[in-house]
Amino acid sequence: MAGVQVKRSIEPGEIDAEVAARAVRRIKDYLMRHPEHEAIPVTGELGAEEALILPRDAVSLLAYILAQAAEGRGVSVIPSHAELTTQQAADLLNVSRPFLIGLLEAGMIRYRLVGKHRRITVEALMEYKRRDDQERRAAADDLAALGQEFGA
Repeated sequence: MAGVQVKRSIEPGEIDAEVAARAVRRIKDYLMRHPEHEAIPVTGELGAEEALILPRDAVSLLAYILAQAAEGRGVSVIPSHAELTTQQAADLLNVSRPFLIGLLEAGMIRYRLVGKHRRITVEALMEYKRRDDQERRAAADDLAALGQEFGA
């Protein structure tokens, strides 16, 4: 994409929330009316140009980004193969850096060493997060079942 500036993050409030909300509604409506389409044609208002064909998953991701913008939240797009520093990974998990390093050393999250520095892929971090979320949900379900069992 030489010559084209690719924006990878949007700060909160950078996109007009009203415009974003309208766009999300139109995209969701289109996706619901055309569930069989794996490729979505996008045409200009004047129809003079050839339609731009987008993968359905990319359109769904765009709808998610716009929904966040409509709520005034910022959004960043990070490729799954991107490598993060321990501080960046800790920030994404919303934990302290020492806690994250403990997870790495315990083998809970895959990482590699670059010299003496640890690097974690976004993919490995999200894999850990999914596992952790599943374990937390299972524990909450177990507690709820115990509470019902004991009439709490």
